Amino acid sequence: MPAYFYIDSELGVVFSKATGVFSRADALDHMERLSRHPDFRPELNQLADFRQITKVDLSSEEIRELAKMTIFSARSQRAFVVSSDLQFGLGRVFASYREIRGETGIMIFRQLQDALNWLSISSEPDAKVFTELGSFSDKV
Repeated sequence: MPAYFYIDSELGVVFSKATGVFSRADALDHMERLSRHPDFRPELNQLADFRQITKVDLSSEEIRELAKMTIFSARSQRAFVVSSDLQFGLGRVFASYREIRGETGIMIFRQLQDALNWLSISSEPDAKVFTELGSFSDKV
């Protein structure tokens, strides 16, 4: 499964990371596991790192469908970090659909440091945290 997360309750941030081919099923699975996690709260902010995605396997209709669903509060700040023009464009499309629904706090970034600064975070968690908690989040 190419999507992992780590919740830092002290910072009030969900750190999400996706790798490989990313599909509608992966996005839905990630949302479901995250929403069931005992530390998740809708008002948390999110840093989603999409830089290790090798292919986005989502149609425009699937992006629209995913944008109709959310587990985050409309007041949450969500930073998506991307590595390609295609990912940037798809992120903006998703953010635009969410804006129509009242969620204006989604920003797309090409540089991790810019996303961290926007969320007022000094650094991202160590990559080992995702691996260690990945197995836990699969069981929740």
